[in-house]
Amino acid sequence: MNIRKNSRLCIMACLALVFLFSAALASGQTYPDKPITIYCAYAADTTDLTTRSLAEGVEKVFGVPVVVENKPGGGSTVCAGLLATKKPDGYTLGVISTGALRLLPHLMKISYDPLKDFTLIMQYSRFLGGLCVLSESPIKTVDDFIAYAKAHPNLSYGSPGMYSQQNLAVELFAQCKGLTFKHVPYKSGAETSTALLGKHIDFAAGSGTHLRYVKQGVFRELLTYNSNQRSHYNPKLPTLEEIGCQDFPANAMILVGPKGLPEPIAKKLGETFKKVSESAAFQSKLTSLDLPYDYKGQAQLEREIPELYAAGKVLLTKMGAKKAE
Repeated sequence: MNIRKNSRLCIMACLALVFLFSAALASGQTYPDKPITIYCAYAADTTDLTTRSLAEGVEKVFGVPVVVENKPGGGSTVCAGLLATKKPDGYTLGVISTGALRLLPHLMKISYDPLKDFTLIMQYSRFLGGLCVLSESPIKTVDDFIAYAKAHPNLSYGSPGMYSQQNLAVELFAQCKGLTFKHVPYKSGAETSTALLGKHIDFAAGSGTHLRYVKQGVFRELLTYNSNQRSHYNPKLPTLEEIGCQDFPANAMILVGPKGLPEPIAKKLGETFKKVSESAAFQSKLTSLDLPYDYKGQAQLEREIPELYAAGKVLLTKMGAKKAE
């Protein structure tokens, strides 16, 4: 009797698994059949522009609206926290910084688990960093800047957020050269540039948006950071490492979904977004923003993010950074 009962239970369990597998497969084949929303972790800056370019391309492939909603704040932790609460059906995605997964969890209270609450889909570019002053400034070089900063302690600077890679790079620069600055965090690189234009800060920790003003001759860039190579758009600029300081590794722009995204849907999203990211239109957008194309797929991100998370903790501890209470 028990054998017969156990057999029935086994058969029922197997049928349930078959049903779930078939449902997941079917969902991948019919997906998407309604609008997709992509949360962008920053306001109107380079991340926003690239997210909208990707959305436009994917919309053409899928034949459904792909809407971008800006959810800035907290170095993209606001966006990540919101996304983590959404249903894993492929209709709500997010473009965030890897800093929200590898760095900020060590420094601030967050509402999500950086290693468990997301389905990693694709990385497509890295954030850039450049220290800028207004072109009307008498400061011409990074050596001029260091001398001026020593004579004028507590110069104010803006960045795209507290503990953003730009903020951390400038603080490493300050520690290295014995300088003191006053940090003013903003929600995006665009807001940081606007603040410098309005002379609300003394210099800007640029994150990519600053480049348009450099090209226009409004900003003067003095130093490249978040990179172990000189800038391709201004190779005369020294890197932070070249002036004898430790640099902070660049964060990247990644597309993610909530945890538990069905494998067929995650695969379809990964393949589609990769194809769009390789298109002439998207590559042209990256070129216009002076951003590098740096693609990584799901499997590679799943290997690397935990490693970056561990390395981030080591580096932040070395810097003396402490988690906010």
